[in-house]
Amino acid sequence: MAQALGQGAAGLITDQQKVIQGLTAKTDDLEKKIQQDGEDDASLVDIRLQLEDMSRAALTSALAFRSRLTDINNRIEVLGPPPAAGQPQEPDIVTGERQALASEKAEINAVVASAQNLSIRISGLVDKIGNMRSALFRNLLTKRYVLSDALSPEVFSDAHDEYANLYKAVSSWLIFAFKFKFKAILAATFVALGLALVLLVGGRRLFGRVFEADPTVEEPSYLSRLSVAFWSTLLPSLAVSVFLASTVFLFNYYNVLRGDIGVFLNALAAVIAVVFGVNRLTNAALEPRLPNWRLIPVETGPARWLVRLTTAMAVVIGVNYFLSIVNDKMGSPLSLTIARSFGATIIFGVILILMAMLRPFRARDGSWRPWPAWLRYMALALGLFTIAASLLGYIGLAIFVSVQVLVTGTILITSYIGFLSARAIGEEGAFADTSVGRWLSANSSYDDAALDQLGLAVSVAINLMIVLVFLPLILLMWGFQPGDIEAWAYRLATGITVGSVTISVTGILSGIVVFIIGYFLTRWFQGWLDGSVMARGKVDTGVRNSIRLAVGYSGVALAALVGISAAGIDLSNLALVAGALSLGIGFGLQNVVSNFVSGLILLAERPFKVGDWIVAGDVSGTVKKISVRATEIETFQRQSVILPNSNLINNAVGNWTHRNKLGRVDIKVGVAYGSDVKQVHAILLDIARSHPMVLKNPEPFVLFSNFGAAALEFEIRVFLADVMNGNIAQNDIRFAVLEKFNGEHIEIPSTPRAVVEVRKPEAWPTDDDKIEADFAEQEQAKVEAAAEARKLAKTGRKVRKPDPD
Repeated sequence: MAQALGQGAAGLITDQQKVIQGLTAKTDDLEKKIQQDGEDDASLVDIRLQLEDMSRAALTSALAFRSRLTDINNRIEVLGPPPAAGQPQEPDIVTGERQALASEKAEINAVVASAQNLSIRISGLVDKIGNMRSALFRNLLTKRYVLSDALSPEVFSDAHDEYANLYKAVSSWLIFAFKFKFKAILAATFVALGLALVLLVGGRRLFGRVFEADPTVEEPSYLSRLSVAFWSTLLPSLAVSVFLASTVFLFNYYNVLRGDIGVFLNALAAVIAVVFGVNRLTNAALEPRLPNWRLIPVETGPARWLVRLTTAMAVVIGVNYFLSIVNDKMGSPLSLTIARSFGATIIFGVILILMAMLRPFRARDGSWRPWPAWLRYMALALGLFTIAASLLGYIGLAIFVSVQVLVTGTILITSYIGFLSARAIGEEGAFADTSVGRWLSANSSYDDAALDQLGLAVSVAINLMIVLVFLPLILLMWGFQPGDIEAWAYRLATGITVGSVTISVTGILSGIVVFIIGYFLTRWFQGWLDGSVMARGKVDTGVRNSIRLAVGYSGVALAALVGISAAGIDLSNLALVAGALSLGIGFGLQNVVSNFVSGLILLAERPFKVGDWIVAGDVSGTVKKISVRATEIETFQRQSVILPNSNLINNAVGNWTHRNKLGRVDIKVGVAYGSDVKQVHAILLDIARSHPMVLKNPEPFVLFSNFGAAALEFEIRVFLADVMNGNIAQNDIRFAVLEKFNGEHIEIPSTPRAVVEVRKPEAWPTDDDKIEADFAEQEQAKVEAAAEARKLAKTGRKVRKPDPD
């Protein structure tokens, strides 16, 4: 067996040596290619990607010996160290095995060292490529050209020759394509057009009124304007991009394009896509035809000029880019290239200055107002900088600034509108006011809270989509190659090492997906077990609840463990963390742990179950839910009381329906002294026996319980099959007792209450002096009136009536 293992290890060593030798040879070739293609940024990116793949292959080759090295070390440990001098010699077979293991370990270490050295060498080449690309980028921006040659009359003749060559190449290709590939051209064009129409029509059907502005709406909301601006820019631009990309792909697939025409068509497609996207964005944000749908409150005339100037900027940059591709492919003179770029940057700077000088706002007095100062000065500075850089000969820098202002600005504005739309949709109640929200509200069972949660999810999805779509575009515009983005995406997906911790986005997403699947499988199994198995088996409701809860907690815990393992998190690290936190849990969370353990005891012992009527201290009601932390009890006043499980374990709990619902109800009745107690006893017993809810066995009983202070006290004791109906039975029996006693003239005494009359004291005068003064004044008036009457009687004149006022 040892010999067979040794032969297997020798074969593994030989195979990995061949792999490393092949990787070394490829590395040598790529190192030579770096020197040859040092001026081509895209080629350097491709070489870097190949080197990174080879580095991973070298590390994989080194890791192939991990299990064998572990076996060798374990075997050497079992054999132990060789005997020291003066000790008995070990058997020759042990010595031979130790030497063979040591020799094999040395060979493996040599191969592993070769793989590590190759990986270090590749890392050095990758760093070298990074430095070379940085130098290329700096050289592009800082290189100065002589403008005298570019502005000479010979440039016009060079341009004429260039145009003639381009016309000849395109016309010859068109003749070939229409003569031999006409059907392929038609098929590719119609397929590409169909894909674009599917995207466009599907977008219209899906997003409805958020796709186009509705001219009948006089005052659209901010969210509606944002949504229309964002989607009316994104979807048509995507449709056009899909059409152009699929057309070029299908032309290549059907061998319609030749080398130079394919390059030209790719460049033309990119220019058309950029110009169309810029035009759509400016039209969506400014809406020259519909002032009430504008995101920026500018006047209609300036809005039209802004759309024209922005589109002109895009056309200038696009034509310059297309002509640069033509010049590179046809080997045009450097003077023609400089003249083209010089003219494009000057025109671009002038357009930018004209945009900054616009007065798009109108004040209340009718005067025109310019842009805000910061925006106006920034546009002026960029326009003047572009023109100055071109005049000084820094054509590359001027072109770079122009492209970034146009393309990067368009991307940032579109993404910013998207972020604003996502934030507006995520606000409370906003999603319900959209067309999609109204449709869901009318055609589904979603309430306002559910629609708010859905709106929040849509907001998060829009933000993620914006980041995933626009961030790579911005990186491409700033000089990064697709290979750079691919490499970063691979590193992000496979893992980012921070210290000793490796964060893997793919692993985290895998763990989340596994947990979600396990969670829903647990919920499905719970429903199937409860609704199909236990319901058909007529299992008690409380038992079903306990089993369902136990299965749910176990399934969620298992799904969490599997999800953590799938995410690549070592559970032993979690065990260490749990051990470190155990002391804090013991002191700070002892109540939580106590309630948790109590909940497990309640679920296992089942002293009460869901639906039981229990009495716990001052709380009496029906058990609604038993969880691992607390138990929910609903009182007969429909109040939900949450009791910690430890209270139910440590204190006495009464359960009226523990084993069954059989229970006794007591009803107290008092009669007046002097009543026939035997007649009373017979009447009460007959009433109890005649009630339909009262059981015959145990039979009802009437107890003459006491000689009370004001009455002879009796007690009716009846047993009910369902003690939950006790209030109904008591109510019926009391009505029957009252009716029977009235018929038999048996008095139910009541304690007399003393009636106390409260006499209200007469009000004491508040001002005695005023009362006396008024009385004296009245008496004086009476005396004067009597004297006047006597005087008139003596004179014989009649009393004259007073004149009316």
